[in-house]
Amino acid sequence: MRNPTGRQLRFGAELRKLRERAGLSSTEAGQLLGIKQAQVSNMEAGRVGVSPERVRTIACRYECYDEPLVDALSDMTSERSRGWWEQYRELLPSSLVDLAELEHHACSLRDSTTARIPGLLQTREYALEIFRQAVTELSPPDAEHRLSFRIKRQAVLFREDSPTPYEGIIHEAALRMKVGGPKVARQQLQHLLDLSDQDHVTLRAVTFDAGAYPGSGQSIHYAFGPVRQLDTVYLDQAHGLAFLDAEAQLHKYRTLFERVSAVALPPKKTRDLIHNVMQEL
Repeated sequence: MRNPTGRQLRFGAELRKLRERAGLSSTEAGQLLGIKQAQVSNMEAGRVGVSPERVRTIACRYECYDEPLVDALSDMTSERSRGWWEQYRELLPSSLVDLAELEHHACSLRDSTTARIPGLLQTREYALEIFRQAVTELSPPDAEHRLSFRIKRQAVLFREDSPTPYEGIIHEAALRMKVGGPKVARQQLQHLLDLSDQDHVTLRAVTFDAGAYPGSGQSIHYAFGPVRQLDTVYLDQAHGLAFLDAEAQLHKYRTLFERVSAVALPPKKTRDLIHNVMQEL
């Protein structure tokens, strides 16, 4: 098969976790399942398809009786088709393409940012200015590819049948930063207000008065899966995106978000703050 997508890699990694919890080597697992060790390795690398029935057989042989997790893993195998993001596979870093796939399948999304408006909430003009200020200068075609890709990612918030629930915690610094000048900044703030009218979008701000707080030095993005074990944290770092899914890491960032939430304004006061910032532009 072609190179596995991020979702397929994650599925394989979860199969490996099941095996390791059972205390089995890949050779022992192959013997238990009646297949070759190489096939076990290929499944865990996301290189071969696995039917829902095979997932349930594997879980049974590994003595995993967590039914919600097994159901979720079985559902992951039922959709091997590749989405709109694959057309960008040769144009953008693979981590960005995997991010769009992750967001598409997420049950809900949560962002905490300090210096920029989260990507899923950015206007075209705001996003384009961000790309223009990239450390590594982008050519006009590359900037256009990234812009169109970012706008298409935002479709998860506007699906008619099932828009993805979203919570954004945004520091006041990001609200006040005049990215692209006053006009672009004002349009961006109005866009936030419009989005906050949607029932599935919750926006909360952290003010300067909150002082230092946990996680204030980084942007954090959390994608919720159908079960807690399938959550994913992704960090936007200078060298690119980093995806985290170890249980200890997930627990750390869930706790971090809870502590950030404790110092954030409620949605109505956040809207009032955004209005005030717009008036000052």
